[in-house]
Amino acid sequence: MPIMTIFLLALSMSMDAFSLSLIYGTINISNKKHLILSLIVGTFHFFMPLLGILLGSSIIDVLHLKIHIVLTIILVFIGIEMILSSKDDHEPLILMNLKGMFLFGIAVSIDSFTLGTGIEAITTNYELVSIIFFLMSAIVTYVGLKIGKKINQNIGKYSTFIGGIVLVIIAILLNFI
Repeated sequence: MPIMTIFLLALSMSMDAFSLSLIYGTINISNKKHLILSLIVGTFHFFMPLLGILLGSSIIDVLHLKIHIVLTIILVFIGIEMILSSKDDHEPLILMNLKGMFLFGIAVSIDSFTLGTGIEAITTNYELVSIIFFLMSAIVTYVGLKIGKKINQNIGKYSTFIGGIVLVIIAILLNFI
């Protein structure tokens, strides 16, 4: 039973990555960058539960960070960049450089860090948890990017603009939920 629970947790932790990758996929980026971004997201989902296990909530308490505020800042940054890039014909530089991909990876894996603090209640096989989280999030991100690309092919630049607006709205709503 714990293995099924771990798969369900991995899937639920990957839903942020899926929804944001749908939006990111509307940006006309290369298939190579789809793969790189998916692997970055998977890597963050591999390490975040382990960091959560090791460090628990002490980092957040010491630095006095609120996860929602950090996530809000990242999502607003990404959303505004998407809105601005929807007017241009070139690939957005900030979103698709390595720094932007890492921001995306952090944004969608913060929940996995928090989950890591309590994963011991389900299993002590932390390596298995991290491997499943890696695989699930990388696959889900890749699929989301591909679907987003199809949406962009059908709707065009409007999809990137709408995606940016949705990200900013999500970021704002995070502070009220």
